[in-house]
Amino acid sequence: MPDAFTTRTLHVSTGSRERVVDLTADCDDFLREAAAGRDGLLNIFVPHATAGIAVIETGSGSDDDLLAALHTLLPADDRWQHRHGSPGHGRDHVLPAVVAPHATLPVIGGRLELGTWQSVCLVDTNKDNANRQVRLSFLG
Repeated sequence: MPDAFTTRTLHVSTGSRERVVDLTADCDDFLREAAAGRDGLLNIFVPHATAGIAVIETGSGSDDDLLAALHTLLPADDRWQHRHGSPGHGRDHVLPAVVAPHATLPVIGGRLELGTWQSVCLVDTNKDNANRQVRLSFLG
C-alpha cells in the first residue's frame, strides 16, 4: 500500500523562555498532503529529553496555566540531581515523565479529530535549547 506511512520533521524555535507552542495548524497542513482524505493516525513526537506534547485548549490562558502548574510540580530550583545548564534545569529532564514526548491522534477523512477547544502543543520549559524538532507521522 503506497503512502501508508508518511513523516515530516518540523523545526520550531522556542526562544529563551518557557513556551507552549500551538502546532495544530502545522498538523493540519501536513495531513492535507499526507492523509489526502484518508482515515488513519497522526503521531506527534518530540525527540528531545526536555520537551513534551500536550493536547490542551490554548488562547484562553490554559497554556499559561499549564506552565504555572509545571512550576508548582517541577520547581526550577537546586533540588535536582541533574545540574548542568541553567539553574533548575534538572526539572526540564523530568518534564517528559509528566508531559509525554508524544501523542497519537485519530484522523478521519484526512482531518485531525480534535475536540472543539483542543490544540496540539509543544511544551518546552528548557530555556537553554531554543531549537526543537517535532516529527509528524501519518499512518493511513
